[in-house]
Amino acid sequence: MDKFRMMFQFLQSNQESFMNGICGIMALASAQMYSAFEFSCPCMPEYNYTYGIGLLIVPPIWFFLLGFVLNNNVSVLAEEWKRPTGKRTKDPTILRYMFCSITQRSLIAPAVWVSVTLMDGKSFICAFSINLNIDRFGNTSLLKGMSETEKLRLLARIPCKDLFENQELRVAATRYIKCISQACGWMLLLMMTFTAFLIRAIRPCFTQAAFLKTKYWSHYIDIERKMFDETCKEHAKSFAKVCIQQYFENISGHMQSFHHHHHNGDSDSEDEDKGKSEEDKLLGIRAQDDMNKVLWNWHTCKPPLALKKHHLDDEKE
Repeated sequence: MDKFRMMFQFLQSNQESFMNGICGIMALASAQMYSAFEFSCPCMPEYNYTYGIGLLIVPPIWFFLLGFVLNNNVSVLAEEWKRPTGKRTKDPTILRYMFCSITQRSLIAPAVWVSVTLMDGKSFICAFSINLNIDRFGNTSLLKGMSETEKLRLLARIPCKDLFENQELRVAATRYIKCISQACGWMLLLMMTFTAFLIRAIRPCFTQAAFLKTKYWSHYIDIERKMFDETCKEHAKSFAKVCIQQYFENISGHMQSFHHHHHNGDSDSEDEDKGKSEEDKLLGIRAQDDMNKVLWNWHTCKPPLALKKHHLDDEKE
């Protein structure tokens, strides 16, 4: 349990590594889901194209949205975008940087799904079998005397091994469509790799200072939110301790006085020190209305990003 706790704390402190790990797990999950998925083409002209293209498009959209759901920075981005301006201006470049970072990670799993689907070729065979020209495969007598509806029904059965009688023609047609599907898959991988290379190669050619500024303040927004949440948790914990302690002191006043008579001065001083430490953690906020006002002011009017000198002097002292 200690190892898992240490790993979880490490991932929490290194959110970028944590999110990269989540993206990798989602990518592996998408490939595993496709391998476990039972492909069943309907082999009907009305539904083949819808089923094949839907298998190629719908799961990637689901993985893309799931990537946004699992990314903690989505809530940070939404809060920063919708918050009132107050004393702190909002920088659109920071919001764009955060959105692009979230989008890039969310696209990994859909890209893996599309690539695996195209390499397998089953969805392409199901979707485009009705568009085949049988004359290319040297068997022109098979479709003679058939109406257009009968031709479409025959071509729609190519993905189904049990329903198509001419197995030689079926093997040739499926290999032809699978070859096109795999070519599209390799082209997609090449385009994604080339795009990633261009992004990494072109970025240093532009103003590096602007990129560093945007990256710094995006990290600041994330860290500020975490520290504010931690401070609120500590305050709530101290508030609850003091509130419960005062409740028991008021209810059992006689028992408390009897308890103090039977303890030495050291224990009394320790209790007083603990009480003072909890009081200090309250930071002067001792009422529910005051805390609600602090939280409301933090949301509506965040303090400006300009530290005053006397605060720094107080910390040095």
